Amino acid sequence: MPSAAFIELERVSKIYHRADGPVRALDDVSLKIAQGEFVVVRGPSGSGKSTLLMLVGGLGRPTHGRVIVGGKEVSSATAAELAEYRATTIGFVFQMFHLMPYLTVLENVLAAMPCSQAATARQRAAHLLEQCGLAERLKHYPAELSAGERQRVAIARAMINNPQLILADEPTGNLDQPSGEEVLKLLAEFNRAGGTVLLVTHQQWAADFADRTVRLEAGRIVDA
Repeated sequence: MPSAAFIELERVSKIYHRADGPVRALDDVSLKIAQGEFVVVRGPSGSGKSTLLMLVGGLGRPTHGRVIVGGKEVSSATAAELAEYRATTIGFVFQMFHLMPYLTVLENVLAAMPCSQAATARQRAAHLLEQCGLAERLKHYPAELSAGERQRVAIARAMINNPQLILADEPTGNLDQPSGEEVLKLLAEFNRAGGTVLLVTHQQWAADFADRTVRLEAGRIVDA
């Protein structure tokens, strides 16, 4: 069961300044997500979903407000602190997989491990890939895999450093529903083991895997 608050957004706004005027991607958003929750963020294109994910991931700073994860204020952290935070606390999963085509499946997962853990890295990577149903694919290259298999490699890579939180941006966007459901089952297993999942999606069937859905419209939360 979810416990104490793990992610907190306090009156967060993000404004992009463009040639044709400012764009308010997020507008005074306050949100709490408990440790161990599986939360989906939905809304139309341009509603601020990916911006919210980016700020939680320390890939940008809010124009106003605070982002706190695990009791630490991500929004005011130094570059070195953010690098450490992303390497040790978060696993990222993206719509486009972002696998390196010249590395094998196993090597793609190992690439996310710090050199200091090289002694145990190969065994852990192989175990994760087996859990993801890819035990027979360790020496294959991304081009030899289906889209669903590539996304499962990306999930194994996201889990390799034992993150507390997985941030997933449209992870099923390029998949058919059966393949997408296999990916979401892996995220649900991570969640059942105590991990927190924050997932952006357009798809209702994907949202069905979550504990809670947050809806954004025009940068504001309309339902949480």
